[in-house]
Amino acid sequence: MMPFTRPLPPENFVAAAAVMAVAAILGALVLQHGLGYIPCKLCLEQRTPYYYGIPLLCSAFALFFFFKAPPRMTAALCLAAAALFAYGAYLGVRHAGVEWRWWEGPGDCGMTSFGENYDAASLLEQIQKTRVVSCTDAALRILGLSLAGWNAVVASCAGLLAAKAGLTAWRGTGPKD
Repeated sequence: MMPFTRPLPPENFVAAAAVMAVAAILGALVLQHGLGYIPCKLCLEQRTPYYYGIPLLCSAFALFFFFKAPPRMTAALCLAAAALFAYGAYLGVRHAGVEWRWWEGPGDCGMTSFGENYDAASLLEQIQKTRVVSCTDAALRILGLSLAGWNAVVASCAGLLAAKAGLTAWRGTGPKD
């Protein structure tokens, strides 16, 4: 067999998906906490698949690489992560469509909660400190895509890599030890 024609092991795809997902969520957190970009309701919603998908990918990688677990067990984790990232891609497309005014966003986007303290003086103070962010306005565009659009791209890629890892493991077509 010629070099480089051997199929890549599934853990390579899992590692790539995990690195991509971690980079995306870290980027979102740096934009929020480091650069002051306040996320809207839809932005925060798009993070949920990462918060569940990254631990699944890390668990699958550990099972593949360190524990040599049964391939179908790790495949199930990878396919679950792929489904989460597919949902994340849907959320990104949905939010990008709201930003481009292709469809309506949720009615409560741009609203905020002020907590349980309802006295007038503290409420007025909280209102003055709170910056309300609309789901219809892209906070930043990079190469013509908003952050929601880039989330759709990244979540799609992470999902495809996770699916490739899961299907490769399920079929047992990766290299043998």
